[in-house]
Amino acid sequence: MIRLRGIRRQYGRTVALDGLDLDVAQGEFFCLLGPSGAGKTTTLKTIAGLETPDAGTVELDGKDMAGVEPYDRGVAMCFESYALYPHRSAYDNLASPLRSPRYRLPAGEARQRIGAIAEMLGIAELLDRPVGRLSNGQRQRVALGRVLVRPARAFLLDEPLSHLDAKLRQQMRAELKAIGAVQRTTTLYVTHDSVEALALGDRIGVIRDGRIVQTGTREEIWYRPWDTEVARAFGRPRINLLPGVVTDGGVRADGGAELPVRAQTPAGTPVLVGVRPRDLVLHGEGHELHGTVYVIEVLGRSVEVTVRIGGQRLSLVAPRGAAAHLRPDDPVRLAVRPENLLLFEADRPERPGRRIETR
Repeated sequence: MIRLRGIRRQYGRTVALDGLDLDVAQGEFFCLLGPSGAGKTTTLKTIAGLETPDAGTVELDGKDMAGVEPYDRGVAMCFESYALYPHRSAYDNLASPLRSPRYRLPAGEARQRIGAIAEMLGIAELLDRPVGRLSNGQRQRVALGRVLVRPARAFLLDEPLSHLDAKLRQQMRAELKAIGAVQRTTTLYVTHDSVEALALGDRIGVIRDGRIVQTGTREEIWYRPWDTEVARAFGRPRINLLPGVVTDGGVRADGGAELPVRAQTPAGTPVLVGVRPRDLVLHGEGHELHGTVYVIEVLGRSVEVTVRIGGQRLSLVAPRGAAAHLRPDDPVRLAVRPENLLLFEADRPERPGRRIETR
């Protein structure tokens, strides 16, 4: 189990971690999602003992790690920058942790472990090549294999798929959680890709400005985001945020629709109505919004349509046939599926709008 409390790390005037709290359960695959500079890598390095926090505590399995050296923590970390031995072969890089005095596995057992991991990562035919002659994607897989091949109490993975091409990245994402070592080991996986977080995480933590904003299952994050920034982070196309005002019967959105969502806030309060693109129906009936087509993007069997409503632009995804006749500036009618609507406070300059409870 990983437990962080009140972690602060500052570099000069830059605060990387600002009172960060985080819990990762034993055997859990936890995804930490956030933009560049949010503090993701610093969090991993602090757990691994490569960074010393200015304040706060790091616990592994209930033991305070203050003063415990990295090699005594029993964690394995995969760096985004690979951190490989460029003059050695891929095999030697994979074997390096197994040859250390801490493990010193018999040669036969080491070869068996390395072969199984290399086969799974698709690098079995590259084992004799020097790492300096491998592509970035191949180096990334060697770096990930070097972590997975060794026994560890926790895996710390810093964007381990970021340098792979789209096809291989999807394949590796599908296989990663099926690896026996990962299934048995607590894993903290850092990413900036919301699709990756939703696909992999038993739970997801959203980090922003050195703090954990929200943690939860994929369903909790999707249906009950803490604020507008968390809502925007998940979903492609991303969520539409339509200005509106609370009325006695629900919410009146820009574009004229009266939406039957009861906010726990007084009538007259300005709000943002969160509507996922797949909860808008082209030419539908009921709770209608009226606008004009701005642009149409064909995505194979479906299309993404951007619609202008007043000064706003809304995205929706529709079957290709439903939008076949549409052209820019054509008038359109959109129906809103009310069951999945979200309400937020209006965004403020100092912080995103927080979600408003409904009844």
